[in-house]
Amino acid sequence: MTRYLLGRFAGMLVVLFIVATLVFVITRLTPGDPAAVMLGDQATQADIARLRAEYGLDRPLPVQFGLWLGELARGNLGQSIFLQIPVTEALAERVEPTFFLTLFGVALACLIGIPCGIVSAVWRGRLVDQAATGLAMLGASIPSFWLGLILIQLLAVKLGWLPVAGYGDPDADLAERLRHLLLPALVLGTLNSALIIRFTRASMLDVLSDDYVRTARAKGVRESVVILRHALRNALIPVVTVVGLTAALMIGGAVITETVFGLPGVGNLVVSAVLRRDYPVIQGALLAIAAIYVLINLAIDLLYTVIDPRVRY
Repeated sequence: MTRYLLGRFAGMLVVLFIVATLVFVITRLTPGDPAAVMLGDQATQADIARLRAEYGLDRPLPVQFGLWLGELARGNLGQSIFLQIPVTEALAERVEPTFFLTLFGVALACLIGIPCGIVSAVWRGRLVDQAATGLAMLGASIPSFWLGLILIQLLAVKLGWLPVAGYGDPDADLAERLRHLLLPALVLGTLNSALIIRFTRASMLDVLSDDYVRTARAKGVRESVVILRHALRNALIPVVTVVGLTAALMIGGAVITETVFGLPGVGNLVVSAVLRRDYPVIQGALLAIAAIYVLINLAIDLLYTVIDPRVRY
């Protein structure tokens, strides 16, 4: 296990270095100059040159990249050009909405996807199977922004059950802020449940035809115990994999949902940074998201040993 973990952590460092290189190159290839954007149209070339020199943007790209890697090695993601605060502080201020949105979204996706996938597999070919499969296809086809606008119009504007947008007042308590996340979490959970339904159904169908399931039924074990204890547990590995990947994708891909609902999350911060050409924020946020993605993959691999004792590293 120790050798396996050391190998995985070494691989994580390689992946993060590749991500850091790609992010740095892509941000520098993007049209636009942060100094020119910050100073506006009335700035002179001398003003722009002075600001570029202040932030080290006039140095050769290899030098900038080397300095940034040196700061990363010390745990420093840099200083935001526009916000004038450290990138880690900017991310910390925005992480709460994104974290709870991802948590609620994954929970709703599992509550919808896993039961629907089980029912669809147990009653294969029947009306309930066709309904669950249709729900999965519908969820995979609907754009998140469209569903978000529809739910805002229905649940927030017409019925008034939930807030339209935002994250509550600055002095709002945690319960009120979480209430603002229910609608966007419903959007993410509904759409991402489609993949979980398909994987759960396929995995359960493979397991239900195995010998030990037929043996349990032949011994007179209750059908609910056969399904939930014998079949589901052995079908969980691919389901856990897709749930973990869904969580990772939500963290990095909730930009549209956060924009539609006006949530001050990490996705909204990245969009603002891209529009402002705030290189340190873009680089730091994307690198942090990549690190979380890699850690979630590692956690999924380690969770396999809990689900299936036969798996060893």
